[in-house]
Amino acid sequence: MAKKQFKAESKRLLDLMINSIYTHKEIFLRELISNASDATDKLYYNAMKDGKTGITRDSLPIELTLDKENRRFVIEDHGCGMTAEELESNLGTIARSGSLAFKKENQDQADIDIIGQFGVGFYAAFMVASHVEVVSRAIGSDQANRWESDGTAGYTVTPCEKEENGTRITLTIKENTENETYDEFLEPYRIQALVKKYSDYIRYPIKMDMIRSRMKEKPADAGEDYQPEWEEYTENTTLNSMVPIWKKSKKDLTEEEYNSFYTSKFYDYQPPLCHIHSSVEGAVTYTAMLFIPAHAPMDYYTKDYEKGLQLYSNGVLIMDKCADLLPDHFSFVRGMVDTADLSLNISREMLQHDRHLKAIAQSIEKKIKSELLKMQKDQREEYEKFWKAFGRQIKYGAYVDYGAHKDLLQDLLIYHSSTEDKLVTLEEYVSRMKEEQKYIYYACGETIDKIKLLPAMETLRDKGYEVLCLDDNIDEFCIKMLASYQEKEFKSIADADLGLESEDEKAEIKKLTEENETLLAALGTALEGKVKKVELTGRLKSHPCCLRAEGPVTLEMEKVLNQQALDDSQRVHAERILELNAEHPVFKKLCELQQQNSDKVAVYAEILYTQALLIEGLPVDDPVSYANAVCGLIS
Repeated sequence: MAKKQFKAESKRLLDLMINSIYTHKEIFLRELISNASDATDKLYYNAMKDGKTGITRDSLPIELTLDKENRRFVIEDHGCGMTAEELESNLGTIARSGSLAFKKENQDQADIDIIGQFGVGFYAAFMVASHVEVVSRAIGSDQANRWESDGTAGYTVTPCEKEENGTRITLTIKENTENETYDEFLEPYRIQALVKKYSDYIRYPIKMDMIRSRMKEKPADAGEDYQPEWEEYTENTTLNSMVPIWKKSKKDLTEEEYNSFYTSKFYDYQPPLCHIHSSVEGAVTYTAMLFIPAHAPMDYYTKDYEKGLQLYSNGVLIMDKCADLLPDHFSFVRGMVDTADLSLNISREMLQHDRHLKAIAQSIEKKIKSELLKMQKDQREEYEKFWKAFGRQIKYGAYVDYGAHKDLLQDLLIYHSSTEDKLVTLEEYVSRMKEEQKYIYYACGETIDKIKLLPAMETLRDKGYEVLCLDDNIDEFCIKMLASYQEKEFKSIADADLGLESEDEKAEIKKLTEENETLLAALGTALEGKVKKVELTGRLKSHPCCLRAEGPVTLEMEKVLNQQALDDSQRVHAERILELNAEHPVFKKLCELQQQNSDKVAVYAEILYTQALLIEGLPVDDPVSYANAVCGLIS
C-alpha cells in the first residue's frame, strides 16, 4: 500500500510535536497508557449504557510487554479499538482527538473521565521509537487494521488479523546515541517505576511480566549441611494501585492509613502533624489531600527547595510540583490535587494560567489556613511544633509584598508572652489587655531571657502590662508591617513615648531637661558621632540609661541588616538616642561632676553609652578603652 502523508500543514509540525513539546522522553509511557485507558473507558461506558453488566474493570487490563533482544516495547488494551477510517483520521491527522470528540458527544454524562483531549500524546512515542506499529480492531468489527510509521516520512494503513477488539501498539526503541540512552525503556523495573510515577491511579490494571526470585523447596533427602538455593521465575504483575487514596471516602480511612500514605509517598520518617482531605464541587471541582509535615526538610530555608503540590487530572500525574497551587507562605504543605477542571496545554506538562487554576489555589489557601487555626485552637501542642518548624515562613509571608497577606496570616502568628511565659496569639493578647492600655507592647532581643532583662521591661512589668517577646530576626519587620491588630497599635518598648507617663510626669521631665540643658549638651558633645542626642526619660526604674532609635531603622533592624551586609558600604546605622534615668544616682553624680566642671563627664558618657550598647546586644567599638575607663573609676 502506498505511504500516505500526515494531514498536517507540514512535516515540520510533527517534528515539533516529537522533539519540542515534551520536556522528558519518559512522558511517552504516560501518554500511551492514558490513551489506552481512554479507549477502555469508551468500551466500558458503552457497555454500561447498553446494559451489559458482565464487564468489569479488572477484566480489561492494559498489558505491557518488553522484548529486549528485538528492542520492542508493546502496550495493548482491550478497549473499543479503531476502524481503518478511525486509524487514518485519529493517527493521520495531528492534533485530532477521538477522546475529545467522544467526551463532547456524551458531555451530559458526569461520570466520564476521559484523559486525552488534544490528539498529540500518541506522537510522544516517536521520542523513543524509530518505528511505531498500531494494530487495532474496533468493537463489533470482523476486520483489524495495521497503522505503521517511521515518523515524519508518513504512514500506511493495511488490513491484518487480530483475534479480539482493542489496540496493540508496538514501539521499536531507538538505538543508544552519544547523548541519549534508550535502553532504559526496555528495563522492567524502570517501566514499573514510570507506571508508578505517572499512571498509578489509572482505573484499569496495568500488567507486565516481572522477574522475581524465590527460595527453592528443600529436597526431602537434604542433609544438615544443605544450603538454600534461589531461583528466578516470571510473574505477571499488576504495576498500579488503581484507586487513589484521596478518591476514597474519609469515613473509610483511618489515621494510620493517612500517615502510611504520607510517609511512603513523600519519603518522610515522621508522620505529618495533620492531614487535610477535601472534595470541592462548584465553580471548580477537585479533590485535595494535603499534609502539614512535622519538621522542615533540610533544604527548606534554602534556594534549592521547590514548593508545589502534585497535580493529577483524573488520576494521571500531570506535574510533580505545581508551584502555582501553593502560595509561598504555605510552601511547606505537601500533597496532591486531582481535578478534571483544568486547562492543560497540549503537552500536559505546563498549565495555562486561567481562572480554574487560580480558583483551586485560592480555595486551597483558605482551607490550609482554616486547618491551621483549628489546630491552634484544639491541638495547641501540635501547633507549637508546627510553629517551631515553619513559623518563620508565616512571619515572612505576612511581611513580604508590602504586607499584602498580613490580614490572612495575622491570626496564625504566636509570640512568647512576658506574663504568661508561653506562646500566645495576638487575639489572646488583646483579650487580656487592661482597660486603660493603649498599645500592644513588644520587645526585641537575641533570646527571651535577655529580652526580659531589658531596662524598659521593668516599668511595664510594674504596671502589669503584657509584652510580646520577639527573638527571631524577622519578627520586628513583620510587626512593623502589621502596624496594628484589632485597631490596637503595636508599640516597641524602645519607643520614646510608651503612653505610660502622666501629664505631670511629662512636665517634670521637661523641667529637668531645661534645668540640665548644659549637662545634656556636654554629654552629647562627648558622644558626638555615636548618638544623635542625649535626653532624660521617666520610663526607667533601676537602670541608669538605655538606648533607643529615632527614625525608620530600629536598633534590632540595624543588627539584622548588618548581619547580611557583605561589606561596610552596605551597613546601616540607626539614629541613636541615649536616654538617662533622671531618678538614678548616676544622673545625680553627673550633675555634681558638671558643677565641678570635671573632665570625668566625658568618661561617664562613654561608659554609660557602652553599657547601653551591651544591654542592647550591639557591638562595642573599643572594649579595651571601656575596660580601662571602668578600672579608672574603681581605682
